[in-house]
Amino acid sequence: MTDEHSMIDWDLAVRLGSRLAGDGPEVSRLAAADAVEELRAGANRSTGLVREFTGLAAAERTAPVLVIDRSGWVQANAESFATILSPIVDKLAQKKGSPGRLGRAVGSRVTGAEVGLVLGFMGGKVLGQFDPFFEPTGRLLLVAPNVVHVERELAVDPTDFRLWVCLHEETHRVQFTAVPWMRDHLFAQMSSLVDSIDTGKALEEGVKRIGESLRGGGGSLLDAMSTPEQREVIDRVTGVMSLLEGHADVVMDGVGPEVIPSVNAIRRKFNQRRKGVGGLDRVLRRLLGLDAKMAQYRDGAKFVREVIDKVGMDGFNVVWEAPEHLPSKAEIEDPSTWVARVHG
Repeated sequence: MTDEHSMIDWDLAVRLGSRLAGDGPEVSRLAAADAVEELRAGANRSTGLVREFTGLAAAERTAPVLVIDRSGWVQANAESFATILSPIVDKLAQKKGSPGRLGRAVGSRVTGAEVGLVLGFMGGKVLGQFDPFFEPTGRLLLVAPNVVHVERELAVDPTDFRLWVCLHEETHRVQFTAVPWMRDHLFAQMSSLVDSIDTGKALEEGVKRIGESLRGGGGSLLDAMSTPEQREVIDRVTGVMSLLEGHADVVMDGVGPEVIPSVNAIRRKFNQRRKGVGGLDRVLRRLLGLDAKMAQYRDGAKFVREVIDKVGMDGFNVVWEAPEHLPSKAEIEDPSTWVARVHG
C-alpha cells in the first residue's frame, strides 16, 4: 500500500497496529465459526428490521458486510485513512519541498508509527463500523474477536448481544446506502477541512495537543483547528455525525425489545463500558475525540426522539432528503429549531 513517494509508511502502520491490537480472546475454531456465522446472519436480519422501523430502504446487495479479525480492521482503516489523509499529505509534501530519500524514509516511519499506535488502540475496541469511503458504496465491518471479548466482559447473552451490535451497524449501512448523497456530502466536508489547514501550524498544534493530553489537560487533535472557517466545517460534521450515531442508537432501542430478550441488561452494561477505564485509555480517548463521540450518541439520540415526538417518523425522515435538511450542531442541541426551519 505504501509507495516510495508517500510521506506515511502505511505498511508499517498496519504491521504495528496489528501487533498492538493483538489477536483477541482465545476462542475454539468451532466457537469462532459460530460467531462469524451469527454476525453474518444478524446483519442480514437487521436490514429488514431497520427498514421496518425507520422507513429507509437500502437497495439490495449494496455495501458488502465483512466479518473480520482485528488485523483486518487495522488494514481496512489504514486504507480509509490513506484516502482521507492523502490531500493533506500532498500539501505537506509540497510545503516541505524535497527532503531527500533519507529524510523521507525517516519521516514516513515516524508518521507510520504514529498512525499504527492509533490503529492498534482502536483495533482492540471497535465492535463494528461502516466505512463510507470504500469504493464504490462503502462496506460494513464487524470485528468478531472484539464482539466476543465484550460479550464475555459484560457477561451478556452472546446471541442477543451479536444481534444488538448488528442492528446499530446495519443502521449506519442503511443510512449511507438509502441516502446516496450522504457519502459524497461527508467526504466534501472532510476535503473542505483539509483545504483549510495550514499544515505547518497544524503539525505544531497536533504535537502540542498530544503533550497536553498526556499531562492530563487539553482537548482532542481536532481542537488544533481553530480558525472560524475550520470551526464552521467541524460544527457541520459534528451535526451530521451526531445525527447518524443518535439515529442508530434510537433504532437499537426501538427494535431491540421486540427481538432481543435481554436488551435492557445489555444497554445498561454497555453504557457503563462506554465511559472508558482510566490511565492511557482515558488519555487516548480524549486525544482522539472519543469523549466527544459519547456526547454525540447522547445528543443525537435526544434530537431524533424529540423530532419524532413532534412530527412523527415521516416528518423526521425529511432529514434524509437533501444536505440542507441536515441539522447543525446548534439544532442538534435544540431540536425545535430544526423542526421550525425545515417544517415551519
